[in-house]
Amino acid sequence: MYGITRRFWRHSARLAIGLLLMAGLPGLAAAQLRVDISGVGATQYPIAIADFSGSANAALVPEVIRADLTRSGQFRLIGTSGASLDAGSTIDYAAWQARGADYLAYGSVSQSGDHYTFDYRLVDNVRKAEIDQASIDGTESDMRRIAHQIADRIYEKITGIRGVFSTRIAYVLQTGNNYELQIADADGQNPQVMLRSKHAIISPAWSPDGKQLAYVSFESGKSVIYVQTLATGQRQPISNFKGNNSAPAWSPSGQKLAIVLSKDGISQIYTINTDGTDLRRLMRSPLIDTEPGYAPDGQYLVFTSDRGGSPQIYKVAADGGEAQRLTFSGSYNVSPKVSPDGQQLLYVTRRDGAFRIATLGLFSGNEQILTNGPDDQSPSYAPNGMQALYSAVQNGRSVLAVTSIDGRIHQTLSVLNGKVSEPAWGPFTH
Repeated sequence: MYGITRRFWRHSARLAIGLLLMAGLPGLAAAQLRVDISGVGATQYPIAIADFSGSANAALVPEVIRADLTRSGQFRLIGTSGASLDAGSTIDYAAWQARGADYLAYGSVSQSGDHYTFDYRLVDNVRKAEIDQASIDGTESDMRRIAHQIADRIYEKITGIRGVFSTRIAYVLQTGNNYELQIADADGQNPQVMLRSKHAIISPAWSPDGKQLAYVSFESGKSVIYVQTLATGQRQPISNFKGNNSAPAWSPSGQKLAIVLSKDGISQIYTINTDGTDLRRLMRSPLIDTEPGYAPDGQYLVFTSDRGGSPQIYKVAADGGEAQRLTFSGSYNVSPKVSPDGQQLLYVTRRDGAFRIATLGLFSGNEQILTNGPDDQSPSYAPNGMQALYSAVQNGRSVLAVTSIDGRIHQTLSVLNGKVSEPAWGPFTH
């Protein structure tokens, strides 16, 4: 068809056709993600994270907090050598400010049998006041999770924006001819395998409550959309129509999926209830419509189409109607996502032969290129809208990467024994 590039056809086929998936029981993955960071934020907050006193293994808590805040690029860590603090310590604000720390976090971990109590404090050394405190109960296995929660509290108290360190990501790991759909903490730790296959796995999509993933399977000899419950591994087919069933995207309510079907010929966008009922076609286009995604208020969807002669991004009301074109710069713009605040569009654009991640102000019309390519794909917003996760090619290797939404801070999440792709950042769950 006129105006469709070969790469767009490959991209559409990957979403619309899918490959055979074989379900595996959830289990621990062998590989951890390694994080490399470059760049700093426009504003950096100087903070000291003191060692937590108490339990012998309490050192893990401040280590995780420091790593989380460092990854954000918005904090400058101040050394705490020689400090001996616990949750009940009296703080010499002037001394810590003299060290260069505007903020100080500290605490203690107490143990009673298998039960642990994590007491944390955050003070503002400039205002000479405590600004946050918490006492959290858990077990030894909860230490990393609780440390992420404390880092989220620190991030929000200082920046005013909810932290995402406790959230999870999903991605596909390929090692040789084996593929695994994995979920992991936002820092790449604690990976779990949700699906195993000898064939490629594509298009994982998180439910709004973070309890389920939708994906496409070819197990029955044709593409079928399944929804899998993460806690149990149980799954059920949602869409098994004639032709291709692909590209699931959850509505904000969690009651519907936007999907792409070719049952009437060419790939078109439909909505369907998550129990497989009430299938509705949104539009009738003579060319491919694919990659649907809901706006956070559920009022409209964005999608990719070549109806204008080249792959561009459009929007349409959630109940269908006339589509409105959103992207006009460049001849290739695909994979749209709307920001959590509804203000921006995140997508892949081709510029100077390289595929890069970009944002577009939906009201201002301002476009910003966030990455340098050469092959950046599948962008996904963090639930607070401050970062974007995507797949990238660096030094010939496929990796996951994260960029701040202003393009200043970049992270590479790499796996030593495989390549990663198809990333999706999960929602807030608490």
